[in-house]
Amino acid sequence: MLTLIIGFDPKSATAISKCMIMGAAVSTVYYNLKLRHPTLDMPIIDYDLAVLIQPMLMLGISIGVAFNVIFADWMVTVLLIILFIGTSTKAFMRGVETWKKETIIKKEAAKRLDVNEDTEYKLLPGGPRNGMEKEVKELAEPEVSILENVCWKEFGLLVFVWIAFLVLQITKNYTATCTTVYWVVNLLQIPVSLGVSGYEAISLYKGWRKIASKGDSGTNLQVQQLITYCFFGVLAGLVGGLLGLGGGFIMGPLFLELGVPPQVSSATATFAMMFSSSMSVVEYHLLKRFPVPYALYFVAVATVAAFIGQHFVRRMIILMGRASIIIFILASTIFISAISLGGVGISNMIGKIERREYMGFENLCTYDV
Repeated sequence: MLTLIIGFDPKSATAISKCMIMGAAVSTVYYNLKLRHPTLDMPIIDYDLAVLIQPMLMLGISIGVAFNVIFADWMVTVLLIILFIGTSTKAFMRGVETWKKETIIKKEAAKRLDVNEDTEYKLLPGGPRNGMEKEVKELAEPEVSILENVCWKEFGLLVFVWIAFLVLQITKNYTATCTTVYWVVNLLQIPVSLGVSGYEAISLYKGWRKIASKGDSGTNLQVQQLITYCFFGVLAGLVGGLLGLGGGFIMGPLFLELGVPPQVSSATATFAMMFSSSMSVVEYHLLKRFPVPYALYFVAVATVAAFIGQHFVRRMIILMGRASIIIFILASTIFISAISLGGVGISNMIGKIERREYMGFENLCTYDV
């Protein structure tokens, strides 16, 4: 949208979109901090899962931002188109699957109402009652104060990783590109990430800690599982840093495959994205990739929109009983964006070919900020 409507080049649009993701993530996390797990006595955010994934996500972000500098504009555009088409297709299929499950649940609920209507019939047109009232109560997560919902030890570890990466990024900004000190500072991000994620992985493997949102099944994870989760954390960060996306489209499905409830999966992925996207914004700012006034404006808009959207969507899903409608809207929007962006991208590439402009890789060491 930033490319098509406003006219930003792909790389500037990537940076500004990351600013918007940060604003939306902060707003969403603030909203989720008041909610509890739908079935267990714990916060809706799984802090142990966040500690395992977030440091690797931050590492991936730094790699992705470097690739964003190296890749040409048309390469970023092509990757976005491929990713959008793949994501929209997967989202559409998930929507169809969810729609079918919702239909079965609604039919079963209707049968239960038919059985009970001879002895107790109180269903009024236009409003949820009886079985629907129970469904609404189940869907509406309980709320508590924010202070009760924060696990301070885990939160402190995540803040430590963020501050460590921030210090390294600022230090790197004051060193000459591709010097020995530059690469040493860059490589120091690896022990920070591996140290925190490794500590959490060992704790999960030994059973000292557990992914509480899964209940009793969240203990004693296998080494292969832990390595896979960390790898996908790096991959999500790399794609996010390169293309300006949040990484949630990788972490969300990953958490669902892990057996984490959808509400917890979404809340935890957004919580990790809040740290990673804010670090991306710092890195892009140091690279002077976006005009600050535009970024501040879009961050403000995204923050307000995300808060309103969280409240509106949550209420709409509760009342309609069909979350699949939101999935279909999302899939359609992404697909239309892919087609539109593809048309504009191809047109720009043809223009550059006609003007015989350089369209290859950039040199990170000679990049002029």
